[in-house]
Order: sequence, then C-alpha cells, then structure tokens
Amino acid sequence: MTLTMYQATVPTFVRALNSLAAILEKGAAHAQARKIDPDTLLNTRLFPDMFPLVKQVHVANDAARGGAARLAGAEVPSVDGKEKSFPDLIALTRGTIAYLESFKPEQFKGSEDRTVTWQSRSSTKSMQGTAYLFHHVLPNVYFHITTAYDILRHSGLEIGKQDFLGRA
Repeated sequence: MTLTMYQATVPTFVRALNSLAAILEKGAAHAQARKIDPDTLLNTRLFPDMFPLVKQVHVANDAARGGAARLAGAEVPSVDGKEKSFPDLIALTRGTIAYLESFKPEQFKGSEDRTVTWQSRSSTKSMQGTAYLFHHVLPNVYFHITTAYDILRHSGLEIGKQDFLGRA
C-alpha cells in the first residue's frame, strides 16, 4: 500500500494533538493539585530565548492547521492566538483536531508535487508538497509538542513516553 499525503498528514497530526490535549489536561490537574498558579506553568520556558508553554501550544496548532490546509489547497484558518489558560489551550487543540478531521483524502491528491507557498516571520517561502510536509511541517509540529511536553515534565508533571505517543 502506498502512503498518501492525507495519511501522512491528518491522522498523524490528530494523534499528536490528542496527546498534547491530554498532556495539557494533566498539566491543569497538576497545577490544581499542587496549588501552583497555572500562569506559572503556562509561562515557563526551557531557556530564556525559547517560547513559553502557551506559545509552544499555539505554534504546534498553527503548524498542523496551516500545513494541512496548504496541502489540501484550502484557505488557512485565522486563529486569534489569545488563549492563555489551560482550558483555552485544550479547547484550541480540540478545535484544531476537529478542523483536521473535516478534511477528506481526495483534497490531498496531487499535493505531493504541488508547490506550497507560505509566509514565515521573515520571508515568503516555497517548497514542493512532499518536502514541505516531511521537512518543514512534521518537524515543526513535533518540535513544539515535544517542547510543551518537556516544559511540563521539567515542571514536575508525572508524564512519560506513553503520554507523548498516545494511543495506537
């Protein structure tokens, strides 16, 4: 069986974001149980020049949403990025999952060879669809989800590899 761009995109992002949502739920419960101000966790960074947890979650969601939309030839949805609490971030992530699940496999047909263009913080970039997915979008989604996981783990949340991997 041949791997399709849809299979490499939507189910992969959905699984990763479901894990992120579950980790955020555990983070919220951890803050409440330990009487930690949730803002302390949400604004924690691994290093001063890195994004805090809240921004890691935003970027992971943006990368998954935008990557899937561009590959499917759809308009990239605009999200305000004002989510600042655990419930807000969980809702954002669940909303991204619902958005991803709205795509149909046929929307991705031909995307492996289509040129994808997007605006980064500093320039306009273009890549062929397969390279865009495997060398830009997937690494970005996983980087920011991993960093969110690492921030919460470093902050004392008792999570492990299975929390990151999610359910098969």
